[in-house]
Amino acid sequence: MAATFQDFQNALVAEVTHYRRDLHRIPELDDQLPQTLAYLHKALAELSCSLIEPCPSTLCAYFDCGRPETVAIRADMDALPIAEASGVPFASEHPGCMHACGHDGHMAMALATATWVDRVLHGKDGVPGADGASSADGVPHTGGEPNVGANANGESTGAAASNSVPAAARCPFSRNILFVFQPAEETTGGAERVCASGVFERYHVTRIFGMHLWPDLPAGQLATRPGPLLARSSETTLTFHGVSSHIAKWRDGRDALGAAARFVVGSKWLSRKLEQDEPFLLRFGHLEAGTVRNAIAGEARVEGSLRVFSDEMFARGKDEIRSLAQTAADEEGCSFDLTFSEGYPPVVNDEALTQAVAERLPELAQVPEPLLIAEDFAFYQRHLPGVFFLLGTGTGIPLHANTFAFDERVLAAGVAAYQRLVTMD
Repeated sequence: MAATFQDFQNALVAEVTHYRRDLHRIPELDDQLPQTLAYLHKALAELSCSLIEPCPSTLCAYFDCGRPETVAIRADMDALPIAEASGVPFASEHPGCMHACGHDGHMAMALATATWVDRVLHGKDGVPGADGASSADGVPHTGGEPNVGANANGESTGAAASNSVPAAARCPFSRNILFVFQPAEETTGGAERVCASGVFERYHVTRIFGMHLWPDLPAGQLATRPGPLLARSSETTLTFHGVSSHIAKWRDGRDALGAAARFVVGSKWLSRKLEQDEPFLLRFGHLEAGTVRNAIAGEARVEGSLRVFSDEMFARGKDEIRSLAQTAADEEGCSFDLTFSEGYPPVVNDEALTQAVAERLPELAQVPEPLLIAEDFAFYQRHLPGVFFLLGTGTGIPLHANTFAFDERVLAAGVAAYQRLVTMD
């Protein structure tokens, strides 16, 4: 009896769930990802792709379809320093470390899409793939021992890479396909290092796609928007320097705490003023000052975050914040030091590519306004056209919560979208 669409859907869910749960058990931080990289290498080594390490702690899988251009799919690999309390039977085996931001799901979707690409390239046409057309066999790959060699370019190749890939005339993909598994999204911006490696120029990548699981959307709902989607985030630190004195002789002191308080109150007014022109957020979550209750504080430190959606507003915001700090310091006779981290740029979707994607994915919902979180996918979009998506989990459990969990069936929707994105003209 011929397999039904539901049979193939069940097989896809089983495959992507297997990958996700395996990866969920072995969360690792920053760019220290030996177990994660070994797992990915093993899963990809059986496929007809070249495995590339363009920079430390990064793994790329390149499917050569004989085309002049390449489309890239990005998945981030790092976890968070959080002790898991989700209660799932496949919980973290690394104490104090957890995939609490969905990166295990991101990797699982990319892996499942890669195995689908491999099956399509080898003419296994049993599964409804892009647009519901028959295009793969639906059998989950379980991986095997890597059989790694090297080609003339120094790339490692998987065990199946020696299998002949269909000639361009018979290949169903209009572009070659590069899967990018990157480190350090949560910390130092691994995406920037991937861009600097030259891998996109070397493989003629002309567009890139990525996804992030999103608890506030319905389960399986894919959403994005043209233009600004996510914010630039800059850690903002301000230290006021005054002169400590007993409060009974307060005229002899210079009140650093008073300056900090004036500044924090003023920052809320400033944020409201600037957000009239475009989305802008300035908030401070930590203030530390003084030593005892009956002495004027000689120093006060204020720590917060600036979130904007354009370079122009970032420059304007910094100038306005410095001016506000100067006014607060002058009023209390203090001096100050002010620093801004460069942070990640804003995630800004290429408008023409987003329009083409919306036509390819008619179920795509639109995010009504930019969101104030940050993501290092932004570095890719400064390098080449790209679109970033949010994929709903429907749980409402916040990202970075120690109870973060989701139903893996939503990942099948992400894989289905990737299948159609890599077959776009």
